[in-house]
Amino acid sequence: MSTPRIQAEHGIICDMGTEPFGYFGWPSVAQTDDGTLVVGASGLREKHVDPWGKTVLFTSRDTGKTWSSPRVLNDTPLDDRDVGLLSLGGKRLLVTWFSLDIRQLYEENDGYRPWDKGWDPAFTHWTPETSRKWNRSWVRLSEDGESWGDFICAPVNAPHGPIRLANGDLLYLGKAWTIPDQRSGAIAAARSTDDGRSWSLIGTVPCAPGMANVNVCEPHVAELPSGKLLGLIRSERLQEGSFHLLQTESVDGGETWTQARPLDIYGSPPHLLQHSNGTLVCTHGFRREPFGIRAMFSRDEGRSWEHDYVLRDDGPSLDLGYPCSVELPDGRIFTVYYQQTAPGNNCALLWSAWHCPI
Repeated sequence: MSTPRIQAEHGIICDMGTEPFGYFGWPSVAQTDDGTLVVGASGLREKHVDPWGKTVLFTSRDTGKTWSSPRVLNDTPLDDRDVGLLSLGGKRLLVTWFSLDIRQLYEENDGYRPWDKGWDPAFTHWTPETSRKWNRSWVRLSEDGESWGDFICAPVNAPHGPIRLANGDLLYLGKAWTIPDQRSGAIAAARSTDDGRSWSLIGTVPCAPGMANVNVCEPHVAELPSGKLLGLIRSERLQEGSFHLLQTESVDGGETWTQARPLDIYGSPPHLLQHSNGTLVCTHGFRREPFGIRAMFSRDEGRSWEHDYVLRDDGPSLDLGYPCSVELPDGRIFTVYYQQTAPGNNCALLWSAWHCPI
């Protein structure tokens, strides 16, 4: 059986080719009431893991045809990674990200040690006190999309941030932020009744059978027409192959959740969009050859999924993904993600516009 392919228009938000510190990744997109598209990402980096990541924003006022240059919003002393964006009505926006002391990751992975190259201006300031202060999950708010408020600590983190519920509250399904080891946190739900200025933890997701908190990360959630919350979670059970999806539901606003269950669908991390035609849309990265971006769909509130629809499969490497989508006024889906545009290049920020096929 052939893999279904989605017809889409593709474009570029930002591509810095082989320029030093031209790597971008882990984007999100929001649409303000006047139709402006805002994309946030971690960018102006050297590579996938380095100490120089910054929160950068881009805007488009012509449905993605042209984009502004990157504007730096956050540049803490640590590595600023993963950006979530949420429209709060009018021009108001909420941005999320996390700042991480990534030196431990170097020791665990490829031994890349930029401070040995003399590139140490960031690390010279990374005292234990600096790490304790900034190693957090963060939120900032803007009333006009231009100026931004103070840093607010959030108790959880996920790549695409929180959603706005029908009652106006914000619901943030993410990895509970624990220090010093963020990987040990549970998948938990936090609620805000004041547009993200304060947060309360309200419930946790029981792990799938045979899994522990270290095996799960990077969830996203959608509120369905029935009022049920449906969450999808990235599974990292490495001994059996990573990058699969788990599913959980809540019928009481996020206070209790069903035990996460494997979907037997390859790909991660997920982003969920409830389309106006009634279809629940999930986009995710696909890190097996051919590398790319895929979508899956449910018409019965997640009881069944039609999956492995190819949005694109031309990624030069597995360093790609983290798609995030909004519905445009004409019903098309506008999806942003990151991947290389040519082998050996920095990762770039790309977009696809497409009609829901289900």
